Amino acid sequence: MENELRCTVDALPGLVWTALPNGDIDFVNQRWCEYTGLCVHEVCGQGWQTAVHPEDLPGLLQSWRSILASCGTGEMKARLRRFDGEYHWFIFRTHPTTDGSGRVVKWYGINSDIEGRSRPQAMLAVEMRLLEMVAAGQPLPGILEAVCRLFEETICDCSCSILLVQPDGLKFLRGAAPSLPSEYTQFFDGAVIDAIWGPCSLAVTEKTQVIASDVHSDTRWKASAWPELMSKIGMRSCWCTPILSGDQKVQGVLAINRRDSRHPAPVQQEFIEQVTHIASIAIERAQRDTALKRNEAFLKEAQRLSSTGGFSWSVATNEITWSDEVYRIFGIEPGGPLMPETTDLRVHPDDLPFIYEKVNRARLDGKDFDVDYRLVMPDGSTKNLHTVFHRTQDPDGEVEFVGAIQDVTERRRSEDALGELRTELAHVARVTTLGALTASIAHEVNQPLSGIMTNASTCLRMLAADPPNIDGARETARRTIRDANRASEVITRLRALFSKKGASSERVNLNDAAQEVIALSLNELQRKGVTVRTEFAGDLPPITGDRVQLQQVILNLILNAADAMSSVEGRPRLLVVKTEQDHESGVRVAVRDTGMGFDPEHAGRLFEAFYTTKSGGMGIGLSVSRSIVESHQGRLWAEANQGPGATFLFSIPRRPEEEGGDAEDPLVRAAPDEAAQAAITMGNR
Repeated sequence: MENELRCTVDALPGLVWTALPNGDIDFVNQRWCEYTGLCVHEVCGQGWQTAVHPEDLPGLLQSWRSILASCGTGEMKARLRRFDGEYHWFIFRTHPTTDGSGRVVKWYGINSDIEGRSRPQAMLAVEMRLLEMVAAGQPLPGILEAVCRLFEETICDCSCSILLVQPDGLKFLRGAAPSLPSEYTQFFDGAVIDAIWGPCSLAVTEKTQVIASDVHSDTRWKASAWPELMSKIGMRSCWCTPILSGDQKVQGVLAINRRDSRHPAPVQQEFIEQVTHIASIAIERAQRDTALKRNEAFLKEAQRLSSTGGFSWSVATNEITWSDEVYRIFGIEPGGPLMPETTDLRVHPDDLPFIYEKVNRARLDGKDFDVDYRLVMPDGSTKNLHTVFHRTQDPDGEVEFVGAIQDVTERRRSEDALGELRTELAHVARVTTLGALTASIAHEVNQPLSGIMTNASTCLRMLAADPPNIDGARETARRTIRDANRASEVITRLRALFSKKGASSERVNLNDAAQEVIALSLNELQRKGVTVRTEFAGDLPPITGDRVQLQQVILNLILNAADAMSSVEGRPRLLVVKTEQDHESGVRVAVRDTGMGFDPEHAGRLFEAFYTTKSGGMGIGLSVSRSIVESHQGRLWAEANQGPGATFLFSIPRRPEEEGGDAEDPLVRAAPDEAAQAAITMGNR
């Protein structure tokens, strides 16, 4: 009967034991001995305690004493060491047997392996704790240290470390090794990753787990200092598993170091895989947060350096959100929510109606737009801002505008200063050019003056006749007035070209502007043997610009063309001035000559400042001309002719408000007036 009972107890699926009333063990079944590797006599009394994990023993003994004192049933939980040194979680259930007086005469108990149930719970606890740390924004070293400690608590008798890898994969970085001596971390920190250097390096290079079950007998790293390090810190085996990112890039290595020689058991291997996955998530999130903070710092610094800030505007709620740089630009302390009326306090009163118009239009059509306006600061200074609005949608599908606000005050000041310098240089170039036309100008003025003198003398003779020739005198007086007007017009044009004033915008008909320049320089062109032909478009629309500056460009191109033909012999020196509508709704002027042309290799340098092909040239004429054309949003370029010579062209675009209605515009004239055309024709003959 006793043997049959023992066989039954040994067959039970658990570690069965009995204890005396004082708690000393007096019996364990065969499964108890087989699991722990201990003999019965080693277990009896207090010997069983050697199989309990040292960290769990104090709590277990306290619970056991409480159960003994209560004389009732109870449960306890602790880890028991298996015969191979591995610990598993067990639940201890006890039940007393009492006599008739209620006194305990025997304790019966059974230990059940709950490792399969406790491990998922442990993993869940690990994940929750790590995610809480990541969500709280804790530094990466603290998170990695927590990973190591939680691994060591779950898989006993091991020392865990995590080594980080540089982004380029060339060196190790300090990670975490909370239970290992400083020699270990110093050994790896900044170490070059080489496959023959140790299992951690091999795991990185091969992207696979590397097991060194016995460091002393493994010959793969005999040329390395790593085995000596392991011996120094008392470690016998090392399991290295690479920590891979989502794109399979090695972020680090999980190294499990043990004092005994062994391979990881299946359950340990499963836990290693889960921990490396959690570590990968923690590292990626921490690195992403670090990169985000770094990018935010870069963006903030870039906004400060470029005086550009970002904003958002909800159309539905009228709520505005600013970046720190926008607050700085507006001179407002960062604070709570902003509304449009808050920004209106800084906007220049003259610019508010324009901004309101733009904003209200955006509410209706929801299109992207940009706006320039001024701020008036508390100290009375003015800032110039350029703001760009881009339409998007918020998470609720409501229309929202995001954009950028840039302080362009310094740029505007620089542009104004550059404009003043450009005007000064243009004036110098203009005076220099007109100086070369002294003879032509003198001839142009002398002609009407000679006519005035002749007509005045004729008028006097007619009045002195007997009887006086009143009708003839009246006609010669009219001719005198006509010649005086001609002289006045010439002087007026000269004063305009010689004048030193800022750029001004007006409606300009380039046919008229070109005609006046030709008339002014006609004598000089005749002196050089140049024949002028005009091909003016009859439907040429006006453009908006500075008349004097545009005439300076035309004059410079005409004189350059004449100079280019000065050495031409054996063919006509023909200069053609042509106007036409540009295909891009603009106006084009072309000056074509039959001169020597230009070297295609030097075509790119023709408009550079101080570059000239003339022996006495200053090299600023074409450069200034290009600057003038570009200030009118136009383009100046040169083309080689099919035959001899070259053509210089410039195109000025028309503004949107100039489109339409040109046919009835009084400023538009189809062609030069008859008198001016006749003057050119006579000059050519």
